[in-house]
Order: sequence, then structure tokens, then C-alpha cells
Amino acid sequence: MVDSFGTKSTLLNHGNTHTYFNVTKTGTAVERLPFSLRVLLENLLRHEDGRVVRREHIEAILNWAPKKKPTQEINFHPARVLLQDFTGVPAVADLAAMREALAKLGGDPTRINPLQPADLVIDHSVQVDRFATGLAVRQNEELEFERNVERYNFLRWGSQAFMNFRVVPPGQGICHQINLEHLASCVMRNEAGMAYFDTLVGTDSHTTMINGLGVVGWGVGGIEAEASMLGQPMSMLIPEVVGFRLSGSLPEGATATDLVLTVTQMLRQKKVVGKFVEFYGPGLSALSLPDRATLANMAPEYGATIGYFPVDQETLSYLRFTGRSPEAVDLCEVYCKAQGMFRTDETPDPEFSDTLSLDLADIQPSLAGPRRPQDRVLLREAKRAFRTSLQSMLEKDFGAADKEAVERYLSEGAGSEAAKHPALEKIMRPADIVQGDNKYTLRHGAVVVAAITSCTNTSNPAVMLGAGLLAKKAVERGIQVKPWVKTSLAPGSKVVTDYLNEAGLTPYLEALGFHLVGYGCTTCIGNSGPLPEVVGDTVRANDLVVASVLSGNRNFEGRINQFVRMNFLASPPLVVAYALRGDVDADLYNEPLGHDRNGQPVFLKDIWPTTAEVTEAVRTAVKSEHFQKEYADVFRGDEAWQKLSVPEGQTFAWQDDSTYVRRPPFFDDLSREPAPLTDITKANVLALLGDSVTTDHISPAGNISKSSPAAKYLQEHGVKPEEFNSYGARRGNHEVMMRGTFANIRLKNLLRQGEEGGITVHVPSGDKATIYDAAMRYKQDGTPLVVIAGAEYGTGSSRDWAAKGTMLLGVRAVIAKSFERIHRSNLVGMGVLPLEFTNGEDAQSLGLTGLETFDIGGIAEGLTPGKKLEVKVTGKDGALKTFTVLTRIDTPNEVDYYQHGGILQFVLRSLGG
Repeated sequence: MVDSFGTKSTLLNHGNTHTYFNVTKTGTAVERLPFSLRVLLENLLRHEDGRVVRREHIEAILNWAPKKKPTQEINFHPARVLLQDFTGVPAVADLAAMREALAKLGGDPTRINPLQPADLVIDHSVQVDRFATGLAVRQNEELEFERNVERYNFLRWGSQAFMNFRVVPPGQGICHQINLEHLASCVMRNEAGMAYFDTLVGTDSHTTMINGLGVVGWGVGGIEAEASMLGQPMSMLIPEVVGFRLSGSLPEGATATDLVLTVTQMLRQKKVVGKFVEFYGPGLSALSLPDRATLANMAPEYGATIGYFPVDQETLSYLRFTGRSPEAVDLCEVYCKAQGMFRTDETPDPEFSDTLSLDLADIQPSLAGPRRPQDRVLLREAKRAFRTSLQSMLEKDFGAADKEAVERYLSEGAGSEAAKHPALEKIMRPADIVQGDNKYTLRHGAVVVAAITSCTNTSNPAVMLGAGLLAKKAVERGIQVKPWVKTSLAPGSKVVTDYLNEAGLTPYLEALGFHLVGYGCTTCIGNSGPLPEVVGDTVRANDLVVASVLSGNRNFEGRINQFVRMNFLASPPLVVAYALRGDVDADLYNEPLGHDRNGQPVFLKDIWPTTAEVTEAVRTAVKSEHFQKEYADVFRGDEAWQKLSVPEGQTFAWQDDSTYVRRPPFFDDLSREPAPLTDITKANVLALLGDSVTTDHISPAGNISKSSPAAKYLQEHGVKPEEFNSYGARRGNHEVMMRGTFANIRLKNLLRQGEEGGITVHVPSGDKATIYDAAMRYKQDGTPLVVIAGAEYGTGSSRDWAAKGTMLLGVRAVIAKSFERIHRSNLVGMGVLPLEFTNGEDAQSLGLTGLETFDIGGIAEGLTPGKKLEVKVTGKDGALKTFTVLTRIDTPNEVDYYQHGGILQFVLRSLGG
């Protein structure tokens, strides 16, 4: 420890003396820096060693120029790591395999051990198979254990074999909500008495939720998280910081969900990918900490690395209320004030790279959809937005006269003559269903899934109690959820159940079918479970465009349910409202949700709870003892968890017949020295893709289609289709995951224009094939592969398998207009070269068909961050064209990772010395 700035200091708290590194003693005006950069500054001061962290790194932050593009790389050491089970299982599998590989290199396998505290929360596995019954939660959890017992045995082994590694068993909640309510501390203390800012990285993009508590943390792929656990610093450029000024307070009828959807839209338009966003201004004092956490949670949706809120009095109040010890809360206050890091309404505004502002009073009820979180729609315009989206989806299905009628209807409204045109009825394709004594009609726009789900909103008592109050008023008026709607309530922690019970609202939610289905992510990550058979069969038979409404953060194509083509994000009260209405082809301001016992129409305004009602419910129903009770023994687990058969030993006993957990192949035949870099020659295109391709498109988490290569593999290994589980649950098996890469049923590979799904063209033969089968054919021939894509490639979840699968298919490079931050980093971490078109070019402007042969030179002679390379393209007719690409290896450390074939290979060779 060098301390070249002489900032090491001491402070007293509850009779204990703590050492710390005081950012205010650097001799510069640090108060001009954004709060988030001051946290990075403290991190550098504390880790300065003259080698990994040097004086010039610290000076670069102290001299940060807000308006300049960042060029200085720093090494950030997160204090801890957070994992969820979908990404955690492959991370633990990699660590287990690294132990074996290190032994082969002559190293000590027990050196593969988390050096930083790591917590894994099992939250992604529970699926909504049973719903609308008091037995749903128990039955879903029993099914969860049956499906995932191999994975859970493996994770329990990891919690015993690795030091500094804890596992929160299933049935406790969502990792981000548990992190917010229990794990995070704002200020940490080590055994040596050092106090420092709590910082973290997590293997889920919504790790940013903790920014609402004043903690700097963000999502990374499992690859980077593993390196962090092994003591490797995170190499990053000092970021630009966009300031978001908030003023005023939310108006009557608006929720934190409406606010975050507005902010997401604004920041997406601002283009903040790779930047920090920091909220400031007097409006912060009008937001509860759960409101702030809701805003921070959605940082991946607006593209920022973090969405940060400084520590203030509200932070301290929340820490106390959620059961943190008095010593911990007082240390947070004393430490942050000593660091000049405690915000008040009088705190001067820092300097920012750019700013934008919002008056909270302008927020209006909103939805987002039908495909992306940033596509916000005002509630009053939702019907029109649905019709417009439907028109674009169905244009090929109707003629010019029909199209004219639809366009007139959209412009003139429901009262127009166009509304009576027979084309509209034909286009809506009504389909009658008889189910027992019930007879009802499904048509385009029917809401078939209504889910109160996801960390984003279930962590916020105001919107959860708002949903309960709306349900209470609906039941009292005698209106019911439509029979075709699959309803579910999946809180992010058991505390939610406690305060809904305390408020007396649980019976009303259950009366509408919103029974507890489990504590986990469920619908938001694709675990919505199957639609009721009669509904699903009708949707498929009539090719209906049906909808889901969920209180989640992701609504990408094919994610929620494979047969649901429109997905809308909404606040929990609106989820209940749309379940009552039963379709999104409705103006909830002017059309009733249903009719009461007297046949009178009931409108949304009639049952919407007032701000005063919600505030009173929060005040009386949410209690500190709820948090203390639920987190007293959160790592213990229930009887089923305790009875798991756990293997022993420091290395894992892999089972050759397992279809869930297999030894990953990334370290097979690892040499002591990396092979020289080579140019990419005579490559073919595996997939030619458009804009906004998400990690769900690249590596789906949900349903395994019965006709997919993954299904074929599982059936060959004796797995019945009803036991397939999901891609997310099988991430510990690389054989399934590489077959699932690019297997999303909504993927649009332009090599197969007009078709959807994981299919491509084997270029040399012209044969149609699944992407997996084509890739294996290319591999057998020794042909390298490239993927070509548009803008925002890799948007969405921090899914390391989107990069791992890409690499295992034989893809050497991805050429895109732009990359989302985490996926770009994951590609580098797996030894796949991310390249960007330059000069405003793209595949279309260059006339690329994907049927050419590609040569990418300049790699073998050595790479540097941002190096430009020349791509030569040879057409089928022998015509040659060239264009320039930018290497998106952004730091010198990333050059090392790529040179070694990946970050984990780099770490292994370093440890094997």
C-alpha cells in the first residue's frame, strides 16, 4: 500500500477506531467530482500499490475533465460479488474446472477460491406452473426442486468447497431485493479495522438496483465476476458521468414505475451506453429509497453502467428500518460525512459530462412495449399504440382496402365509420372458447399473462400495496379477472408477503387470482410457465397476437412466453387493472374494466387508490420487524434444502450422465503459454442480424423448443420433453447451451429472409440448417465464422452464455454497428473479437449479403486498444470489396485477455506461473 497522497486517516465509531482513505485530503477540490467518481477515487487510493494502481491513475480522476472523452484506464477492485443461480451455476462450474486445470499446470488448486466475499441467491429457477390457488407456491417450489436437484447439489457443494462463498437457498427472494434489504452495507469494515465504500459487481445486469442505496455496483458477465472473485481488478476507462436532475414530486395517480419508464426512454434517447448516470437535485428528497432503487434497477434498460444516488438521510433511515445494526448505520453516516459524501438539499451540484432534467410533477401513467423497455407509451395512448403495433405485425395478412380501413380507424378513432369496417373484425380474428360453463372469445390483444413480478417493482412497498388496494376496491365493486388471464404474484422477498398480510390485502389479491406463486424472478426472466392448455391451443391455432402485462424490466421478443408476441411493462396496480380488463385493445381512461353486480361500468379511476391511501398503507403495514424476522436465518434454507445429498472434496465429482452440470471445455488442453494471434481468413457468416439483437436472442433463457438441437440432445440422453426445463436452468451443461445459442424462436437471421428462429444458410452448399448444425459443419471443415449485426448488439441481460455459446460455435469475430457494454466485455472475455463498422457504414450500406467470404487482417501483427483493421470481402462472383472496422478491445488488460483466449485462461496461467 503506497498512499502517495497521504490520505490514510482514522475515525471513531461506537468506541472503535477505523482507518480509511480520505478523498478530501488529496489536495484537490473533489467536491466538483460526481459522487460516483469519488467512490472510484477512494477505491484507487486504498489499492494504490505502484503497479496495478499507480499515482497517475489517481491523478486522472482528480483531474477529470467532464467534457472530454475518457482515455485513461483504471483498475477497479470491487469489494464483493453477487450472483444469481442461472449465471452462478456456470460460474461455479468454471471455478471447479479451473481447480483441475491449475493442478495440471502444476499449481495449487485451492488457490482457485473467491478472494472477495461472494453471495449467490437462487432466484431464477422457480416457474409459474401452478397459479390462482393457495397451493401454488408449495407446488411450484416442489417442482422447482424436482427439476433442479442436480444444480442445487452442485451449489451446496460449492458453498462448502470454496471459502468466502455463501448461497441463499431457493424460496427466499430475488438477489437484488435481498441485496438491497439485507446484504449491502454502504460502508464495509474488514478484520484489520479498515472502513471503505461497499462496492460490487454482479452476474445479473440489474445489480445496479443497489445504486439506490448509495452503493456503486453494476452487472457483469459471469466471466468477469469469476475473475473479480479471484482477485483480478476490473479494467475500465474512467467513465463519462451524465447528471440527471430531478425536481418536484410525483403527482396524484403516478407511480415510481411510471417515473422509471419515463427516465428509461429519456436516457435511451440520450445514448448513455457505457456511461455513469448520477441523479441529483431537490427531487431526490421527494423519492423514497425504494423509489430510487426502482430507478437504479433499470440502468441496463437505459443503457448506463450505473444509475447512482448519493447517500443521504433517507439512506440512513432505510438502513435502520430494514434491520441493519446501529453500529453499521452510524458508521455509514460518520464515514460518508468525513469523506464529503453525504448529500443534503444544500449540497452544491457536482460537474457532469452532460445533464438532463425532469420535473417529477410531469410524470403520467405509462406502459412500455410491446418489445423493448425504452418504448414508453402513455396509458391514455396505449390502445392506439397496440393497434399500430398490430398493424405492422399483420400487414402481410390483409389487402389494400383492409389496410386503408385500419389506418382510418387509427387516425379517426373508435367512433369513426372506419371502426365498423368488416376488415377490422376479420383482422382481430375472434376465436370462441368453451371451458366448462364458461364461454368467452379470444382475439388479438387479449392479455393472457398478468404477472406481478421482478425485483424492479416488488421491492417497492408503495406500488405493491397500491396493487393490493386496487384489488380490494375491484373485489368490493364485484368485478373479476377475465377467465383467460394467467395471474401470478411473485415477490422479491418474504417481507412483501408480511406487509400485504399486515395490510389485510392478501385476500383481495387472491380473490382476483393473484396468489403467491413463489419467491423469485418468474415471468420477468421467462419462467411464466405454460399457458392454460385451452388458451395456448387457441392462440396457436388462430395465430393470435396476444399480450402479457408484467411489472418487470424486460419484455424482449420471445422472452416472456414463446406464444406471447406483445409484452408490456407496467406498474403492479396496472397489471391488476389489465387482468380485470382482459385485453390491451382498450382505453382505460374511457372504457370500463368491467361491470359491477348491478351492471354498472367500473372504470380505472373508480378503483385507483389515492396517494394518501397508499402512503397510509405503507406507514401502517410495512414494519421493521418484518425485515428482522425474514433475514434472521436467510442462508439456512428449508427442509428440502437441508436434505440435499452434497458431494465432498475440494474438486467436484463430475457425473458423465448429468444433463444439468458438466465439466466445461474452456480449459481443455490449456498450454502454459498462449498461442500466437492469427488473422481471420476465409471466414463465412453464421448469422446476419439487424439492430437491437438482445442476449435473449443470442442465448435464450426460457423454453426449450421440442424441435431444437438442444431438445434432440436431451432426448438422446433420455430426457423426456416434459422434463426439458429451461435453457436458463441448464446453463451448467455446455452441450445444451451451445445448441441453444441463437435458438430464440423470434431471431431474424437475414440469411433466411422472412423466416424466424435459429436457422441459417450453410454458405458453401446453400443448404438451410439450424445454426448449431451449420456451425458444426463449418467446424468440421475448419472454417472460421463471423457474425454481422446492427446497432445495440447484445442489449439486455448480462448473459455470459451469449458469449460462451458464440465462442463454442466457432465464431471468431462479431462485426456490429455498436455493442451493449456487458456483452462486448463478455465477448472479449471469451476470446471473441468485437469489431465495429466505421464511417457510418453497416452491412446494408456496404451491400453485404452474408454469402461472401471474409478476411480480417492486422490481428497477427498485434492488437492495441481501438486498433483499426481492414476487412476484405470476396463475393460469390469473385468481386472484392474492403472496409475498415474498429477493434472494440478497449483497454490494455483486454488485449491480454484476448491474447490468452479469454480472461479465465489469463488468470489460470497467471496462477500457474
